[in-house]
Amino acid sequence: MTAGRVELIRTERLSGIAEYAYAATAPAGSRYIFLAGACPLAFDGSTVGVGDYAAQAEAAVANLVTALDAAGASLGDVISTRVLVASARREDLGTAWAVVRAAFGDHDVPSTLLGVTVLGYPDQLVEVEAVAAVAP
Repeated sequence: MTAGRVELIRTERLSGIAEYAYAATAPAGSRYIFLAGACPLAFDGSTVGVGDYAAQAEAAVANLVTALDAAGASLGDVISTRVLVASARREDLGTAWAVVRAAFGDHDVPSTLLGVTVLGYPDQLVEVEAVAAVAP
């Protein structure tokens, strides 16, 4: 459980190799925040870290944190994530995942990591979607 809000659920009946909880809940009456995919875009709209999966993951997480803050939440309020990586190479997915995973620290929310063919902005390689829940 994190900050009395989001409860991360683990079970010994599933593999312990995953670097995240398998499920999460929020208390009744929580306000849910559904975030658009955080992209690696600078304020001027340019893509940050062209060709660099780690740099783009860092920029996407930074933008996610900014959007969470605007909604009155933080990374500790996130209940799930989906990390999209424009690559068919498992190594590239792992590079982006390592950055996102490190940003969340002990708050290892349920997550899905996906390799996709293309993302929406020029030169974009990474996008991070999230849902957060804040207690009333």
